[in-house]
Amino acid sequence: MEHRLQNMQMYSIVGTFGILVYLNSLPGNFVHDDLPAIVYNRDVLGTSSVFDVLLNDFWGMRMKLKESHKSYRPLTTLTFRLNRMIFGMENAFWFHVVNVVLHSISSILFSKICSDVIGFKRKYCLLAGIFFAIHPIHTESVSGIVGRAEILACTFFSLSFLSYHNYITKDVDNIKVLWTSILLGGFAMLSKESGLTVFIVNLLYDFYRNWSIIKKTVYDVRWNHESYRIAKRMFSVLVSFIILSLARIALLQGTLPRFSQQDNPAAFHSSFQVRLLTFLYLSSFNSWLLFCPSQLSHDWQMGSVPLIMSFRDTRNILTLITFCVIVLIIYKIYNDLELQRHVAIVLGFILLVFPFLLPASNLLVTVGFVLAERILYIPSMGFCILVLYGAQLLYENVSKLRRFLQIAGFLLFCFFCLKTISRNQDWHTRETLLKSGLRVLPGNAKLHYNYANFLRDSSNFDLAKHHYRRALKLWPHYASAWNNLGTLIEDFDAQESHFLTAIYFSNEHINAHFNLGQLYRKTNRSYESIKMFEKCIHFDKSFVPAYLGLSKLKFGIASGLLLKRALEVNVENHLVRLELADWLYSKHLFIEALSNYMIAIQHENSLQLSFVTGALRVLRSLGHRERMHQLILRWQIMKRSNQDKIVAQIYLRDWSMKTEILRKAQMYEDTIMHRMANDCTSNSMEMSNLDNNNLSNNKENNIKLYAHTLHCNRSGVYLEKGRSSSTATSKKFCDISADDSTLISLKFKSKIRRHKNNLKMRKYKDIFNNMIKPMIAIDKL
Repeated sequence: MEHRLQNMQMYSIVGTFGILVYLNSLPGNFVHDDLPAIVYNRDVLGTSSVFDVLLNDFWGMRMKLKESHKSYRPLTTLTFRLNRMIFGMENAFWFHVVNVVLHSISSILFSKICSDVIGFKRKYCLLAGIFFAIHPIHTESVSGIVGRAEILACTFFSLSFLSYHNYITKDVDNIKVLWTSILLGGFAMLSKESGLTVFIVNLLYDFYRNWSIIKKTVYDVRWNHESYRIAKRMFSVLVSFIILSLARIALLQGTLPRFSQQDNPAAFHSSFQVRLLTFLYLSSFNSWLLFCPSQLSHDWQMGSVPLIMSFRDTRNILTLITFCVIVLIIYKIYNDLELQRHVAIVLGFILLVFPFLLPASNLLVTVGFVLAERILYIPSMGFCILVLYGAQLLYENVSKLRRFLQIAGFLLFCFFCLKTISRNQDWHTRETLLKSGLRVLPGNAKLHYNYANFLRDSSNFDLAKHHYRRALKLWPHYASAWNNLGTLIEDFDAQESHFLTAIYFSNEHINAHFNLGQLYRKTNRSYESIKMFEKCIHFDKSFVPAYLGLSKLKFGIASGLLLKRALEVNVENHLVRLELADWLYSKHLFIEALSNYMIAIQHENSLQLSFVTGALRVLRSLGHRERMHQLILRWQIMKRSNQDKIVAQIYLRDWSMKTEILRKAQMYEDTIMHRMANDCTSNSMEMSNLDNNNLSNNKENNIKLYAHTLHCNRSGVYLEKGRSSSTATSKKFCDISADDSTLISLKFKSKIRRHKNNLKMRKYKDIFNNMIKPMIAIDKL
């Protein structure tokens, strides 16, 4: 019981550190890959079915499409979707909270591996867990929301490994534990492709732990109960691994992901020597980042790591040192197979190498990046094990180094904490992330390009042009930079030159073709514009802007067919539906036009007012006045209720009540005006009979009567102008009664008070006047 309590305290401390160092990441926004993977992903937003999540890649695109990234992580996508359903998408706070909690759980599970599998002493398990929790290499996975794929995969990876370890260390053959481990391994693969390597880790660790039994069985060709048990579970794991691997390959649907030269320059180099030397160096550089994570960036593409062209490159020294260390560790493991005194070295090496080597080293499979810190999340467990085991050996066997190790450990702890907290701030906004990347990698053309995009979106066009030109200086073949720079230039000839250059370097650059087509359309070069738009559709059948551009250049039925085709390609594009509905109205196809208008009105979008206006125009053409009134009324109720106003409560539930209210209001107004005229006439007659002496003796009465006479005379003037001036009369009547209340008799004040109370009914008329204003505007069209 005491042992369990101590373990719980240890796990609590590790989990607490995993949360504390990432608290300042919680206010961060959606940045970088969070936007396409979460903010704009239909699978996360809930506009697609759950079944679609199983058919789409991580970015919401069908796996069967050649444009797909082929990254299949449905479990991670479902956690994003659940996150949105519970907490909404107003900000990224709760997405960050889930990431931090999952990272804390992963740190606790890593401490449990150190305790249960390796057998570290409790204080070393605690240090290993804290070391893993605060390592700065994890900031991209934790602070970047899409990094949840790595954290979730690591969580299931650790659970699968712990379950498998419990199965092989117990004498009882509980098959449920084995299949639980296999199931958790499948979950790890569905979270991130690298999670599939847990099956290889389980097999290699099982092979190491049972080497003596396997060796005896092979040499003596004699099988016992333990041999059958080992063979049975290893066969189950191997078959499961093969089945899942084949299923993952089948999901590619016959096509591999398409990467460009800018994504991974070394992979496209013609020389095998250059490719091999560069890939080996990148593997060594990843190991260096685990040792010294002083320079971190979210993007290492396009010139960040220059290619190694020959053996004389000094960077080959790091590659040589790294592989010498690997050879020494392998030699140490081979000598330890019989005695098995250094389990930490074996497991640390397996965790460090295989989760990285298979999916991300470029040695077996070409990947779409040069270097990515997030892929080191699982391998960092092996690194932490090796470092802590080495520190433990030195601390316990070399007493002279204990003081040094304590100081070095404390300094390392402080550096890691400060670096992690500082790096979290870089991930707060798109601007801070890009600026931090440029500070670390000023020679990265893609970072200059992305920062220029941010400046363009912020309307800082001059500085955006500077960074576009800087990106082109670093990478002259950067087609997207040529295209985007062309959109900021005002001269037509220069724009055309930039777009043509972008097409020259990337013949299928769809945006460059579209922008060039738009440029030709503005300069009345219709034939060339049509040719560019048709090329866009040839490259991408779902490129809606090209259909819209073509529809403006075509006439008659051809324009309508293009709009219908665009709507079939993207049913949720409200702009296309509006264009189609307007075209149908222009052709007097009122029923079809009204159907499209009404479909779009039911969905929230920025063009909703245009759809309402179009629908009213159609109803007017059809002569359906009552339906026009109903639509206006419902539109007003919907918009005002969305603004959290209670005004909608005073609207009438049925349009037929409007006439009754207006009739009563008009009758009351006529009665009030008649009474006001009579009062003014009688008061004037009273004033004409007054004696001049009485007026001079009572100044107060003189002032009251003078003011009263003025008011009655004014009322009479307005009344003579007819009923159309009744509103102005009432307004002046109310203004005089409010401003000159001290000058009017108490009797007249009471009349004004009664009049004000009764005028509340006139609010109904004002409300309905506001409601019918859109209808009047439409009638004038």
